[in-house]
Amino acid sequence: MPRKTKQPVFDDDNPEWTKADFAKATRFDGIKAKDLTPELLARIPGKRGVQKAPTKVAVSIRLSPEVIAHFKAQGAGWQSRIDEALRKIAKAKAV
Repeated sequence: MPRKTKQPVFDDDNPEWTKADFAKATRFDGIKAKDLTPELLARIPGKRGVQKAPTKVAVSIRLSPEVIAHFKAQGAGWQSRIDEALRKIAKAKAV
């Protein structure tokens, strides 16, 4: 019995790349990737490495829309603010 193949997913926000897209992606400030010098590469910002010891645990939690709206309304970092609020509650209960 043949396996069922998945139909391709088309995403208007992320269209398939053309040859022109690939040609553009191989350039940095108009310079071909093969012509990059160490000085030009040094201008590219570094990336953060892997954490040595993870400080948080990834979980999935369901919260009411009102709670999410409240924290998101305060701007970026809303997940950290939720974490801080929960830590304060946990610390108060431990005492």
